[in-house]
Amino acid sequence: MGRPRARAVLSSLGIKHEKRTNDLSAKEEGALREAVEKFPLEGELRRRISSNIRRLKDIKVYRGTRHAKRLPARGQRTKTNSRTVRGNVRKTMTSGRRKLEKT
Repeated sequence: MGRPRARAVLSSLGIKHEKRTNDLSAKEEGALREAVEKFPLEGELRRRISSNIRRLKDIKVYRGTRHAKRLPARGQRTKTNSRTVRGNVRKTMTSGRRKLEKT
């Protein structure tokens, strides 16, 4: 859970965001625990995202085919950028001269 969502949850519960966790009362702690359990976190969130991508691939929409080809799915250009995604990583050019080894 990120900072913006955490602050939104705290403000909805009426807890100041500057308050430390060891200063929370048992009632506040229970309410906070219940509020956080409503959101998908960790493994459940990863499963949900991967199932959404799998669904896009199954119905063969444009975004799904881009995911299947491991290309950018949100309209970024691929002629010059996204080299690491495409597997076309270039080595940087050097002067071509070799360094002299000390003997």
